[in-house]
Amino acid sequence: MASLLFSPGARAAWACPLLCALCGTAAAQHQDSAPALPAISVTATKQAQPLDAVPASVSVLDGDTLEAQGATGLQTLEQLTPGLSFQPFGQAGVLSPVMRGISANFFSFSSSTLLLLDGVPTLMAQGFDDALLDVDRVEVLRGPQSTLYGRNAEAGVIGIHTRRPGNEARTTVGVEAGSRDRRALRFSLSRPLVEDALYASIAAESSRQDGFIRNTLTGRTEDDRERRALRLALRWTPSVRTDATLRFASQDYDDGAALWGSPGAERATVRSGTPSFNRSRGRSLSLDVTHTFGNELRLRSITAQNNVDDRVQQDTDFQSADLLHIGRNHRFRTLSQELRLEGRLGGAQWLAGVYLDRDDHDLLNEQKLPLVSSLTPATLDGHSSALFTHWSVPLGGAWSVSAGARVERNAVRFTAGDGAGNAGGAGNAGSAARKAGWTHVSPKFALQYQLAPTHQLYASLSDGFRAGGFNVFVPAARYAAYQPEKVRSLEFGAKGTVAGQRLRYAASVYAMRVNDMQVQQMPVPGTVYVTNAASAHATGAEFELDYLFGQGWQLRAGLALNRTRFDRFRDGIAVYDGHRNPFAPDIDGHVGLRYDAPKGWHVQATLSGTGKVYLDAANRYSRNGHGRLDMSAGYTQGPWELTAYVRNLANRRYDAVGYQNGIVSVYSPPREVGVRLNWRM
Repeated sequence: MASLLFSPGARAAWACPLLCALCGTAAAQHQDSAPALPAISVTATKQAQPLDAVPASVSVLDGDTLEAQGATGLQTLEQLTPGLSFQPFGQAGVLSPVMRGISANFFSFSSSTLLLLDGVPTLMAQGFDDALLDVDRVEVLRGPQSTLYGRNAEAGVIGIHTRRPGNEARTTVGVEAGSRDRRALRFSLSRPLVEDALYASIAAESSRQDGFIRNTLTGRTEDDRERRALRLALRWTPSVRTDATLRFASQDYDDGAALWGSPGAERATVRSGTPSFNRSRGRSLSLDVTHTFGNELRLRSITAQNNVDDRVQQDTDFQSADLLHIGRNHRFRTLSQELRLEGRLGGAQWLAGVYLDRDDHDLLNEQKLPLVSSLTPATLDGHSSALFTHWSVPLGGAWSVSAGARVERNAVRFTAGDGAGNAGGAGNAGSAARKAGWTHVSPKFALQYQLAPTHQLYASLSDGFRAGGFNVFVPAARYAAYQPEKVRSLEFGAKGTVAGQRLRYAASVYAMRVNDMQVQQMPVPGTVYVTNAASAHATGAEFELDYLFGQGWQLRAGLALNRTRFDRFRDGIAVYDGHRNPFAPDIDGHVGLRYDAPKGWHVQATLSGTGKVYLDAANRYSRNGHGRLDMSAGYTQGPWELTAYVRNLANRRYDAVGYQNGIVSVYSPPREVGVRLNWRM
């Protein structure tokens, strides 16, 4: 513990309030007419709080910031958020997040970071994306959040909050054209249907772009992209105490191949005679109802259905003959219900709730080998139930405490279907139903000290977990359950504002212990499964800064340091003790500078970078560290805004060479240039 408290990162974190206070004193002597940074309210604790009052590491990106960055998907967040990245998978609609060095294999059908879209949970890499239409803000919570958010929030939570329709009418239309014949149309519309009672909104996107991976056999590009997204909301406020919103969201992909190629081939070329495609789609429907009683007592219910269809075929030999390919036709269905009650008791703020969900997943996996072809069906069902509570209590003076706990029961049922084989092969024969269940308690405790009216120090201790499961596409002898992965985290932080609220800072240091770590093992080629064969530890620090210089200038910066290593990992005869956890960079960060001129034009530059990541536990294959520079410039006149942009200005390459145990390279996209035209009313 002492080494953590007095490490260089910790010393920097504890020194941050003093340094910022000194900066604020100096800046106060040079005040100008520049406006202050806006106050930010977040719901990280499922109750509205000022950002600077939350005893946790939280990043907030508002809708305007995301729009200025040209963000149309979650991968943009890793360029703007320290401590967050994604595995380089190369397929649209499938993202496996990496938070504070912790991640999950996508075929475990489980993620280490939870995604919430207006309260609708996504619990796996499949469907872990969003077009970011009509977004109010995105909150990124780092560190274990299982006390309030349950399973699969062991590393953090990404919460997307869209704009609610109301009495204010608003309209936005945007068109975009760019490299490789990129074309996109986005719009949002919100109107009151009955003033003060009924409101509706719609947002949609249609986009397409040619690929950059050349198929030398057909003469075409393999990785063309096309996406359609839709978001609908109907809000009813029958009284000042009741608020109900019905939401629908959808995303449809009609893509070519993943960004894959052979490590031994010329870069960004394949010679595929087997068609590759991604025809996945997602649908969600939710009802969010809030009712306020007397004495500040409020009841909230969120009922949601989240469906994802993962329909993919991908060539993996990249040759004219169909020697190797994989296919998936998975149907994931999750029904969830959360009911929570919140209020005040004296000076304390409290919350208590119940959460239920049910998974119904139908899986169909295809594998083509030179002499064997198999189709393997399976069903994976499960349910969760949880009780949780959270309290924030002032202790007197400058001290306060936050504490909570969650008791959760998870159950999984797996049934292997009959495999259909051809070409001399056969799938897994017979049907075998297996069940497993686990009960987990996730406590959290945080102590806060108000160093000054705009400066806070905090310390927290929290537990997180990722649900267990079954290996569904391996030989029958390996149809075994793996246990939940458990994380315990100790964190110290400081945050606040200085210089007349023109500079906002946040710093944190943490140490995490990971037990029963879910890791991928490959005892023989072609046999891959997940076991709890490892333990690990992670230490790190995160820093964020948002500074409004005045006279139109604004600086945003973030830095994350992380060291995640296996304490113990045996894979057959291989020993990986001390190796780096796959996909976890030791460093990442960004710095962005924007200038808005009085006459309506603006210019913006964002430099982001990440360190080297390994793609396997043996630390044999890797993606090199890299930096990326994005720039844009534009002009605003009345409701019109025209912006020109360039992404990856230096055309940096950061391919993941050796993905999928050495058989695939995942190519990074080349430089892109384009223009956007927006109209707002």
